Amino acid sequence: MSTPLVSIKNVTKTFQVSKGFLATKKYVHAVNEVSFDINAGETFSLVGESGCGKSTTGRLIDHLLIPEQGEIWLDGKDITKLNENQMRPLRSDIQMIFQDPYGSLNPRMRIGDLIGEPLLIHTKLTAGERMKKVQELLEIVGLKAAYYDRYPHEFSGGQRQRIGIARALTVKPKLVIADEPVSALDVSIQAQVLNLLKELQKDFNLTYLFISHDLSVVEMISDRIGVMYLGTIVETASKEELYRDPRHPYTRALLSAVPQIDPAREKKRILLKGDLPSPVNPPSGCLFHTRCPHCTDKCKREKPVMQMVSQNHGVKCHYTEFPNEI
Repeated sequence: MSTPLVSIKNVTKTFQVSKGFLATKKYVHAVNEVSFDINAGETFSLVGESGCGKSTTGRLIDHLLIPEQGEIWLDGKDITKLNENQMRPLRSDIQMIFQDPYGSLNPRMRIGDLIGEPLLIHTKLTAGERMKKVQELLEIVGLKAAYYDRYPHEFSGGQRQRIGIARALTVKPKLVIADEPVSALDVSIQAQVLNLLKELQKDFNLTYLFISHDLSVVEMISDRIGVMYLGTIVETASKEELYRDPRHPYTRALLSAVPQIDPAREKKRILLKGDLPSPVNPPSGCLFHTRCPHCTDKCKREKPVMQMVSQNHGVKCHYTEFPNEI
Protein backbone atom coordinates (compact mmCIF):
# COMPACT_ATOMS: atom_id res chain seq x y z
CA MET A 1 0.00 0.00 0.00
CA SER A 2 1.40 3.42 -0.96
CA THR A 3 2.35 6.01 1.65
CA PRO A 4 -0.26 8.79 2.07
CA LEU A 5 0.73 12.22 0.79
CA VAL A 6 -0.45 13.76 4.08
CA SER A 7 -0.74 11.96 7.41
CA ILE A 8 -2.15 13.61 10.55
CA LYS A 9 -1.52 11.66 13.74
CA ASN A 10 -3.29 12.56 17.03
CA VAL A 11 -2.87 16.30 16.46
CA THR A 12 -4.04 18.65 19.22
CA LYS A 13 -4.13 22.45 19.19
CA THR A 14 -5.33 24.81 21.91
CA PHE A 15 -5.44 28.60 22.19
CA GLN A 16 -5.10 30.51 25.43
CA VAL A 17 -8.10 32.68 26.23
CA SER A 18 -7.32 36.33 26.92
CA LYS A 19 -9.43 38.84 28.81
CA GLY A 20 -8.57 42.29 27.57
CA PHE A 21 -4.77 42.45 27.58
CA LEU A 22 -4.40 39.72 30.18
CA ALA A 23 -4.06 36.01 29.48
CA THR A 24 -6.22 33.66 31.53
CA LYS A 25 -5.71 30.05 32.54
CA LYS A 26 -8.49 28.93 30.21
CA TYR A 27 -7.84 27.33 26.82
CA VAL A 28 -9.94 26.84 23.70
CA HIS A 29 -9.67 23.21 22.58
CA ALA A 30 -9.69 23.90 18.84
CA VAL A 31 -8.41 20.53 17.60
CA ASN A 32 -8.45 17.39 19.76
CA GLU A 33 -6.48 14.24 18.83
CA VAL A 34 -7.33 14.47 15.13
CA SER A 35 -5.99 11.74 12.83
CA PHE A 36 -6.52 11.13 9.12
CA ASP A 37 -4.62 10.46 5.89
CA ILE A 38 -4.89 12.09 2.48
CA ASN A 39 -3.80 9.99 -0.49
CA ALA A 40 -2.15 11.51 -3.54
CA GLY A 41 -4.63 12.57 -6.22
CA GLU A 42 -7.76 12.44 -4.06
CA THR A 43 -10.05 15.03 -2.50
CA PHE A 44 -10.44 14.61 1.25
CA SER A 45 -13.09 16.89 2.73
CA LEU A 46 -13.56 18.12 6.29
CA VAL A 47 -17.13 19.07 7.08
CA GLY A 48 -18.90 20.30 10.20
CA GLU A 49 -20.49 23.28 11.91
CA SER A 50 -18.72 26.62 12.15
CA GLY A 51 -16.14 26.60 14.92
CA CYS A 52 -15.56 22.84 14.88
CA GLY A 53 -11.85 23.14 14.02
CA LYS A 54 -11.84 22.59 10.24
CA SER A 55 -9.91 25.73 9.29
CA THR A 56 -7.52 25.32 12.24
CA THR A 57 -6.69 21.84 10.97
CA GLY A 58 -5.92 23.26 7.53
CA ARG A 59 -3.62 25.89 9.04
CA LEU A 60 -1.83 23.23 11.06
CA ILE A 61 -1.12 21.26 7.89
CA ASP A 62 0.11 24.41 6.15
CA HIS A 63 2.39 25.05 9.14
CA LEU A 64 0.78 28.41 9.83
CA LEU A 65 0.07 26.98 13.30
CA ILE A 66 2.11 24.54 15.39
CA PRO A 67 0.33 21.73 17.29
CA GLU A 68 0.96 21.04 20.98
CA GLN A 69 0.74 17.30 20.39
CA GLY A 70 0.79 14.89 17.50
CA GLU A 71 2.59 14.64 14.17
CA ILE A 72 2.05 16.03 10.68
CA TRP A 73 3.72 14.22 7.78
CA LEU A 74 3.98 15.51 4.22
CA ASP A 75 5.15 13.17 1.47
CA GLY A 76 6.94 10.94 3.97
CA LYS A 77 8.60 13.79 5.90
CA ASP A 78 7.72 14.86 9.44
CA ILE A 79 7.11 18.63 9.24
CA THR A 80 5.62 19.05 12.72
CA LYS A 81 8.55 20.78 14.40
CA LEU A 82 10.26 22.43 11.43
CA ASN A 83 11.19 26.07 11.92
CA GLU A 84 10.38 28.70 9.31
CA ASN A 85 13.75 28.42 7.53
CA GLN A 86 13.39 24.64 7.31
CA MET A 87 9.79 24.96 6.14
CA ARG A 88 10.43 27.58 3.44
CA PRO A 89 11.60 25.11 0.72
CA LEU A 90 8.43 23.08 1.33
CA ARG A 91 6.05 26.05 1.07
CA SER A 92 5.63 25.48 -2.66
CA ASP A 93 4.32 21.96 -1.95
CA ILE A 94 1.31 23.30 -0.01
CA GLN A 95 -0.85 26.13 -1.36
CA MET A 96 -4.13 27.56 -0.06
CA ILE A 97 -7.32 28.85 -1.65
CA PHE A 98 -9.04 31.14 0.84
CA GLN A 99 -12.71 31.62 1.60
CA ASP A 100 -12.89 35.35 0.88
CA PRO A 101 -12.01 36.16 -2.74
CA TYR A 102 -12.11 39.85 -1.84
CA GLY A 103 -9.92 39.88 1.26
CA SER A 104 -7.33 37.38 -0.03
CA LEU A 105 -6.13 39.67 -2.86
CA ASN A 106 -4.06 42.79 -2.21
CA PRO A 107 -6.09 45.65 -3.78
CA ARG A 108 -2.90 47.62 -4.49
CA MET A 109 -1.31 44.92 -6.65
CA ARG A 110 -2.01 44.07 -10.27
CA ILE A 111 -3.42 40.63 -10.97
CA GLY A 112 -0.27 39.61 -12.82
CA ASP A 113 1.90 40.49 -9.82
CA LEU A 114 -0.45 38.73 -7.38
CA ILE A 115 -0.41 35.47 -9.31
CA GLY A 116 3.30 35.73 -10.13
CA GLU A 117 4.46 36.41 -6.57
CA PRO A 118 5.01 32.72 -5.68
CA LEU A 119 7.11 32.37 -8.85
CA LEU A 120 9.26 35.28 -7.73
CA ILE A 121 9.85 33.61 -4.35
CA HIS A 122 10.21 29.95 -5.31
CA THR A 123 11.71 30.01 -8.84
CA LYS A 124 14.49 31.71 -10.80
CA LEU A 125 12.32 32.63 -13.78
CA THR A 126 12.96 35.96 -15.49
CA ALA A 127 10.31 38.68 -15.49
CA GLY A 128 9.32 37.78 -19.04
CA GLU A 129 9.04 34.09 -18.19
CA ARG A 130 6.93 34.85 -15.14
CA MET A 131 4.60 37.02 -17.20
CA LYS A 132 4.16 34.28 -19.79
CA LYS A 133 3.46 31.69 -17.08
CA VAL A 134 0.88 33.92 -15.38
CA GLN A 135 -0.91 34.63 -18.66
CA GLU A 136 -1.09 30.89 -19.34
CA LEU A 137 -2.57 30.29 -15.89
CA LEU A 138 -5.16 33.03 -16.38
CA GLU A 139 -6.41 31.27 -19.49
CA ILE A 140 -6.34 27.86 -17.76
CA VAL A 141 -8.71 29.11 -15.03
CA GLY A 142 -11.08 30.68 -17.59
CA LEU A 143 -9.88 34.30 -17.65
CA LYS A 144 -8.21 36.32 -20.38
CA ALA A 145 -4.45 36.84 -20.55
CA ALA A 146 -5.17 40.54 -21.16
CA TYR A 147 -6.37 40.82 -17.55
CA TYR A 148 -2.72 40.71 -16.41
CA ASP A 149 -2.53 44.49 -15.77
CA ARG A 150 -5.92 44.88 -14.06
CA TYR A 151 -6.60 45.27 -10.34
CA PRO A 152 -8.80 43.09 -8.06
CA HIS A 153 -11.62 45.66 -7.79
CA GLU A 154 -12.28 45.25 -11.52
CA PHE A 155 -13.43 41.63 -11.12
CA SER A 156 -16.50 39.84 -9.78
CA GLY A 157 -16.38 37.45 -6.82
CA GLY A 158 -16.24 34.38 -9.03
CA GLN A 159 -13.46 35.88 -11.15
CA ARG A 160 -11.47 36.79 -8.04
CA GLN A 161 -11.72 33.23 -6.78
CA ARG A 162 -10.41 32.02 -10.16
CA ILE A 163 -7.48 34.41 -9.66
CA GLY A 164 -6.89 32.87 -6.24
CA ILE A 165 -6.94 29.39 -7.78
CA ALA A 166 -4.43 30.48 -10.46
CA ARG A 167 -2.13 31.84 -7.75
CA ALA A 168 -2.28 28.50 -5.91
CA LEU A 169 -1.24 26.62 -9.06
CA THR A 170 1.80 28.72 -9.97
CA VAL A 171 4.40 26.54 -8.21
CA LYS A 172 2.79 23.15 -8.99
CA PRO A 173 1.85 22.21 -5.40
CA LYS A 174 1.43 18.66 -4.18
CA LEU A 175 -1.43 19.66 -1.86
CA VAL A 176 -4.02 22.42 -2.22
CA ILE A 177 -5.97 23.37 0.92
CA ALA A 178 -9.29 24.89 -0.16
CA ASP A 179 -10.85 26.59 2.87
CA GLU A 180 -14.54 27.24 2.14
CA PRO A 181 -13.60 28.32 -1.42
CA VAL A 182 -17.18 28.72 -2.70
CA SER A 183 -19.16 29.75 0.40
CA ALA A 184 -18.92 33.47 -0.47
CA LEU A 185 -20.14 32.94 -4.04
CA ASP A 186 -23.59 32.76 -5.62
CA VAL A 187 -24.93 29.23 -6.07
CA SER A 188 -24.65 29.39 -9.88
CA ILE A 189 -21.01 30.48 -9.60
CA GLN A 190 -20.27 27.81 -6.98
CA ALA A 191 -20.92 25.03 -9.50
CA GLN A 192 -18.59 26.66 -12.05
CA VAL A 193 -15.75 26.95 -9.54
CA LEU A 194 -16.23 23.38 -8.29
CA ASN A 195 -16.16 22.06 -11.86
CA LEU A 196 -12.99 24.07 -12.48
CA LEU A 197 -11.35 22.56 -9.38
CA LYS A 198 -12.22 19.05 -10.56
CA GLU A 199 -10.81 19.71 -14.05
CA LEU A 200 -7.60 21.18 -12.64
CA GLN A 201 -7.20 18.19 -10.34
CA LYS A 202 -7.06 15.90 -13.37
CA ASP A 203 -4.86 18.18 -15.47
CA PHE A 204 -2.33 19.01 -12.72
CA ASN A 205 -2.58 15.77 -10.67
CA LEU A 206 -3.59 17.76 -7.59
CA THR A 207 -4.50 16.56 -4.12
CA TYR A 208 -7.15 18.57 -2.26
CA LEU A 209 -8.02 19.11 1.37
CA PHE A 210 -11.47 20.64 0.91
CA ILE A 211 -12.97 22.41 3.93
CA SER A 212 -16.69 23.20 3.97
CA HIS A 213 -19.82 23.32 6.12
CA ASP A 214 -22.05 22.57 3.10
CA LEU A 215 -22.68 18.86 2.57
CA SER A 216 -24.23 19.39 -0.87
CA VAL A 217 -21.00 21.08 -2.01
CA VAL A 218 -18.87 18.37 -0.39
CA GLU A 219 -20.84 15.64 -2.18
CA MET A 220 -20.00 17.17 -5.55
CA ILE A 221 -16.22 17.21 -5.16
CA SER A 222 -15.13 14.67 -2.51
CA ASP A 223 -13.62 11.21 -2.66
CA ARG A 224 -13.50 10.74 1.12
CA ILE A 225 -15.01 12.79 3.94
CA GLY A 226 -14.18 13.44 7.57
CA VAL A 227 -16.95 14.82 9.80
CA MET A 228 -15.73 17.12 12.60
CA TYR A 229 -17.49 18.03 15.81
CA LEU A 230 -16.04 20.23 18.55
CA GLY A 231 -12.46 19.77 17.39
CA THR A 232 -12.50 16.03 16.79
CA ILE A 233 -13.32 13.77 13.84
CA VAL A 234 -16.36 11.64 14.62
CA GLU A 235 -16.72 9.79 11.31
CA THR A 236 -14.66 9.13 8.17
CA ALA A 237 -15.75 7.26 5.07
CA SER A 238 -15.81 7.35 1.29
CA LYS A 239 -18.33 9.80 -0.10
CA GLU A 240 -20.61 7.02 -1.33
CA GLU A 241 -20.61 5.12 1.96
CA LEU A 242 -21.06 8.21 4.14
CA TYR A 243 -24.12 9.42 2.24
CA ARG A 244 -25.58 5.92 1.90
CA ASP A 245 -24.95 4.64 5.44
CA PRO A 246 -24.03 7.37 7.97
CA ARG A 247 -23.40 5.84 11.39
CA HIS A 248 -22.71 8.72 13.77
CA PRO A 249 -25.81 10.58 15.08
CA TYR A 250 -24.16 13.92 14.27
CA THR A 251 -23.49 12.92 10.66
CA ARG A 252 -27.09 11.80 10.31
CA ALA A 253 -28.35 15.13 11.63
CA LEU A 254 -26.16 17.04 9.17
CA LEU A 255 -27.30 14.93 6.22
CA SER A 256 -30.94 15.26 7.18
CA ALA A 257 -30.63 19.03 6.73
CA VAL A 258 -29.40 18.81 3.12
CA PRO A 259 -32.17 19.99 0.75
CA GLN A 260 -33.80 17.17 -1.21
CA ILE A 261 -33.91 17.56 -5.00
CA ASP A 262 -36.85 15.20 -5.46
CA PRO A 263 -39.91 16.80 -3.77
CA ALA A 264 -41.75 13.47 -3.88
CA ARG A 265 -39.16 11.83 -1.64
CA GLU A 266 -39.79 12.51 2.03
CA LYS A 267 -36.91 13.02 4.40
CA LYS A 268 -37.15 13.10 8.18
CA ARG A 269 -35.31 16.09 9.60
CA ILE A 270 -33.24 15.28 12.69
CA LEU A 271 -33.22 18.27 15.02
CA LEU A 272 -30.42 18.43 17.58
CA LYS A 273 -31.43 19.76 20.98
CA GLY A 274 -29.29 22.22 22.87
CA ASP A 275 -26.47 24.50 21.81
CA LEU A 276 -22.97 23.60 20.73
CA PRO A 277 -20.90 23.20 23.94
CA SER A 278 -18.10 25.67 24.61
CA PRO A 279 -14.68 24.52 23.33
CA VAL A 280 -13.24 26.16 26.45
CA ASN A 281 -15.05 23.62 28.65
CA PRO A 282 -15.84 20.57 26.48
CA PRO A 283 -18.14 17.85 27.88
CA SER A 284 -16.78 14.73 29.54
CA GLY A 285 -17.01 11.36 27.83
CA CYS A 286 -18.38 11.63 24.29
CA LEU A 287 -18.22 15.27 23.18
CA PHE A 288 -21.57 14.87 21.41
CA HIS A 289 -23.51 13.40 24.34
CA THR A 290 -25.12 16.73 25.35
CA ARG A 291 -27.00 16.85 22.01
CA CYS A 292 -27.27 13.18 21.08
CA PRO A 293 -30.79 11.66 20.98
CA HIS A 294 -29.29 8.23 21.85
CA CYS A 295 -27.17 9.33 24.84
CA THR A 296 -26.59 6.80 27.65
CA ASP A 297 -24.70 6.92 30.94
CA LYS A 298 -21.74 5.28 29.19
CA CYS A 299 -21.63 8.18 26.72
CA LYS A 300 -21.41 10.66 29.60
CA ARG A 301 -18.59 8.77 31.33
CA GLU A 302 -16.38 7.22 28.66
CA LYS A 303 -14.66 8.78 25.66
CA PRO A 304 -15.39 6.70 22.52
CA VAL A 305 -12.61 5.48 20.25
CA MET A 306 -12.73 5.24 16.48
CA GLN A 307 -14.34 1.92 15.44
CA MET A 308 -13.98 0.59 11.90
CA VAL A 309 -17.40 -0.60 10.69
CA SER A 310 -15.95 -1.43 7.28
CA GLN A 311 -12.53 -1.27 5.63
CA ASN A 312 -12.63 2.49 5.06
CA HIS A 313 -15.45 3.60 7.36
CA GLY A 314 -14.61 4.70 10.91
CA VAL A 315 -17.03 5.97 13.57
CA LYS A 316 -16.17 7.48 16.94
CA CYS A 317 -19.25 6.31 18.82
CA HIS A 318 -20.02 3.67 21.45
CA TYR A 319 -23.01 2.51 19.41
CA THR A 320 -22.77 2.13 15.63
CA GLU A 321 -25.92 0.14 14.88
CA PHE A 322 -28.66 2.75 15.33
CA PRO A 323 -31.33 2.57 12.59
CA ASN A 324 -30.73 5.01 9.76
CA GLU A 325 -33.26 7.80 10.28
CA ILE A 326 -32.60 9.72 7.05
